[in-house]
Amino acid sequence: MADHYEVLGVSHDATPDEIKKAYRRLARELHPDVNPGAEASERFKEVTHAYDVLSDPRQREQYDLGGQGGFGGGQNFGGFGDIFETFFGAGQQSRGPRSRRERGQDALIRVEVGLDEVIFGTHRDIEVDTAVTCETCHGSCCQPGTSPVTCDICHGTGSIQRSVRSLLGNVMTSSPCGTCRGYGTVIATPCVTCQGQGRVRARRTVPVDIPAGVDTGVRLQMPGSGEAGPAGGPNGDLYLEIKVKNHEVFSRHGDDLLCTLEVSMTDAILGTTATIPALDGDVELELKAGLQSGEILTVKDRGVSRLRGTGRGDLKVGMQVITPTKLSSKERDLMHQFAASKKSPAPELSHFQQGIFARLRDRFLG
Repeated sequence: MADHYEVLGVSHDATPDEIKKAYRRLARELHPDVNPGAEASERFKEVTHAYDVLSDPRQREQYDLGGQGGFGGGQNFGGFGDIFETFFGAGQQSRGPRSRRERGQDALIRVEVGLDEVIFGTHRDIEVDTAVTCETCHGSCCQPGTSPVTCDICHGTGSIQRSVRSLLGNVMTSSPCGTCRGYGTVIATPCVTCQGQGRVRARRTVPVDIPAGVDTGVRLQMPGSGEAGPAGGPNGDLYLEIKVKNHEVFSRHGDDLLCTLEVSMTDAILGTTATIPALDGDVELELKAGLQSGEILTVKDRGVSRLRGTGRGDLKVGMQVITPTKLSSKERDLMHQFAASKKSPAPELSHFQQGIFARLRDRFLG
């Protein structure tokens, strides 16, 4: 083992101040941040260990008497220092510099569609304001014709090794290089278009096929259609959250479409046919004589296409018989004649029946 006094360059009778000044001078010269390299690192360890021993009066006395300059009884903790260097030094450096290329962030966009559009699905061209790869540098982050250069501080490792004194000896720790931020390279001539990011903000058009049967709250994932990553990294994903707009006539329950048809009293009594404009074309309905308010006519397979599965739901039409409130004198006479011919019983109490809309709702929803 080298003599501690020779390592610090002082005499055996040097004062504590002379020892401290010598150590500070050598530490500035040999510190890994200033003088990288294996040889300087070893010298820095020796200098630090020598100062640890000679700056402590008890250890210096023991060393002068022939001890090894450790803590108490001449113990040598160099082995522990080597272990810590393995874990905190070489172990971290072996990971190497981190990549500038990173995956872009995911994006979420809310899309409104009409009830008629979800029956069979629809196509949309969505305008997205997001990050795209820079067309000038194509994600390299450098001005065209240039490339990243190796960091002259960490020499491409992306990390700085430092020696830290501890009770177990000198421990080498590793931390990201502050000059290159751990990348190992420096963008000497950044692209002027993207300022060295490799991507810019722009508006682009994303074609979207919205499947049939979607409902409010459904999210569609479009892999690779999100933001472009830094330095030419892969795109994130785009998520479309669907909102189905309310319709003036039709409502939806699962895969079924619901609506209400107002029928005149005479058509309800005599029966008739009716054509209603459904969301995907006209539908012919046969109204049988004696139709009552609250009845439901079901048209099979004229509802919404199922999102998962095959086929479609049904169209359910609820009947509401309209009683006229204004009659001409002739119409009133005819109604009196009709009532006399039917000999209808006098009004009497019966069990309570809820209103037409409540009855329709309960029948629609089962």
